Amino acid sequence: MEVYTVTVATGTSEYSGTNNYIFVTLIGEKGESERTLLDNPGLDFCRGAVDKYSVTSNAPLGSVLLIRLEKEKYFVEDNWFCRYITVEPLGGKKLLTFPCYRWLIGNAKVEVREGTAKTLVDDSTAQLLQHRKTELQERQNTFRWATWAQGIPRCVDAKTEAELPQDVRFDNEKRSDFEHSLHYALLELSLKKLAITFGKSWNDLDDFKRIFWKLRSPIAEYCMDHWKEDSFFGYQCLNGCNPRMIKKCTELPENFPVTSNMVQSSLPAKTSLDKELKAGKIYLLDYAIMDGIPANTIKGKPQFIAAPLCLLYEHPDEGLIPIAIQLEQIPSLETPIFLPKDPPLAWLLAKMWVRHSEFQVFQLLSHLLRTHLVIEVFCVATLRQLPAVHPIYKLLAPHLRYTLEINCRGRTQLISPNGIFKRVVSTGGDGLLILAQREYKVLTYRSLQPHFDFSDRGVFQLPNYFYRENALMLWDAIYSFVSDVVSLYYHSDQDVQKDPELQAWIKDISQEGFAELPDFGMPNKLSTKEELSTLLAVAIFTSTAQHAATNNGQFDWCAWVPNTPCTMRLPPPSNKDAVTMEMIMATLPDVGQSCVQMAITWHLGRAQPDAIPLGEYTEGHFTELPALKLIEKFKMKLKEIENQILDQNAGLDLQYLFLLPSRIENSITI
Repeated sequence: MEVYTVTVATGTSEYSGTNNYIFVTLIGEKGESERTLLDNPGLDFCRGAVDKYSVTSNAPLGSVLLIRLEKEKYFVEDNWFCRYITVEPLGGKKLLTFPCYRWLIGNAKVEVREGTAKTLVDDSTAQLLQHRKTELQERQNTFRWATWAQGIPRCVDAKTEAELPQDVRFDNEKRSDFEHSLHYALLELSLKKLAITFGKSWNDLDDFKRIFWKLRSPIAEYCMDHWKEDSFFGYQCLNGCNPRMIKKCTELPENFPVTSNMVQSSLPAKTSLDKELKAGKIYLLDYAIMDGIPANTIKGKPQFIAAPLCLLYEHPDEGLIPIAIQLEQIPSLETPIFLPKDPPLAWLLAKMWVRHSEFQVFQLLSHLLRTHLVIEVFCVATLRQLPAVHPIYKLLAPHLRYTLEINCRGRTQLISPNGIFKRVVSTGGDGLLILAQREYKVLTYRSLQPHFDFSDRGVFQLPNYFYRENALMLWDAIYSFVSDVVSLYYHSDQDVQKDPELQAWIKDISQEGFAELPDFGMPNKLSTKEELSTLLAVAIFTSTAQHAATNNGQFDWCAWVPNTPCTMRLPPPSNKDAVTMEMIMATLPDVGQSCVQMAITWHLGRAQPDAIPLGEYTEGHFTELPALKLIEKFKMKLKEIENQILDQNAGLDLQYLFLLPSRIENSITI
């Protein structure tokens, strides 16, 4: 008779424990152990518990390959989350770890593999090959592709988050916090709306200060004090919530007839617009993608959208500043070019219109499409094509946590026909989908790689571009980490080519997830370790750093509503001299819209209480020492980057800390 010591770890979140019966069977090369009820004196499988048991086998098992866990009802149904199981054979043999990280719901049975990462070609045992096949068949039945709308990336087949399996759902604490914080924010802002409605009228920019109660932040308050300044406008183009819109301008667009005389007063005396264009000091924001987007109607009142062009200059003393703004794509007498020397209110309103377009582009394109929807494709393909023992599954799993649920909630609560965007945002309704479809048509795999993105936009020389500096450091660290992991399991390019699960994975991503996108530029097969490393770096960078850059500061930049208004209630001005404070207040979001904008950006942009920072792998999918050493090396590099960013920001009035590794979540969870 052989006796094995089996340790079972229960989950640490609320309701992870169970009072149901738990049975275990060890499955070895030569046979199976007794089906053993795990029952110690006292309570077993409490939340966070690590319980030890003895399991016997009448005959030698050989190497233990699998563990069969079974849960049976005891009085009432009680679900159970198992973190991992370890098996310690007698005789001091190597401790075996079996990562699980799954819910057992109802009368359930699961078989869990020993944790050493293996590709398909590494497996030769018929039992293990069948286990891989069965696992993927079950997952492919569970996680199916669906088309939420034509012309955007495909998604998981779930109409609401309730249709998702428990394994990819929020933990109870996360769900409670998510729903409570949304209700809290909306309730507080409703009280503010009530107080303002029954107070004095909403007729001056300072009136927006009356919705700054408990929901506030240092950057939001800095924004409130400096938002009118041209240099602050320029700073936000580099380090705000949409830091990848700006591009170098070496030749003025034909539809933006700015002359040297128009902008000379914004330039130093001894230079000219032509000279600065040739010197590479002129930059452009072009919101052509907004042209012709249908505007929302809110409570029976039409909202308005513009498609601005904004010229910026890298001033030697003032930094990056706007020097000319045209609010539509086609110049005409009704579409003047606004300049800093114009009446102050006219120039201010023109900048507000640019920032209004910025709100639409950053929320729907830079944030929703280019992070949430892109990563959902990786998430679905990974669950469908890579078994839990595959090294690439182990690498990606922590970076896909909660993404399916938050995206389902986004589709039902934010961008649905009667969601929050429809209630308060100018592109709500049909506009948001048309806008996303336009961006998706021109989305490229190359643009998801920061070195290419900065190069293609010609912005490597821009000073004080903290987003660029931090993003490149993080990309390099992530790429180095994933390439080390790839080299650990793939010793040659041929190993990559000969992994059928990996090839099925990239095919699912490129042909199913990113369907209808012939110019995307992603390969539909992987031929080299470098191609695989780049793809993995794109997935991890996008789900961590890039999402943090667009999501985490949205309350900071949008809480002061005039700085980044969610909607505009009057059309763009056609007469510079006719702009008044009354016109500005009638154009900006009303009290109710402003309150909802503030509430939602706080809810979505706040730090999550259960956040797992970049590089922290709380679930031990990898069990072998070489992989664990690479994770530690990655964490050390992130610590170096953390210290470097803190040093760069020391003494700055306005610090850029959105890409501080400790503030970047390991996955898209909000």
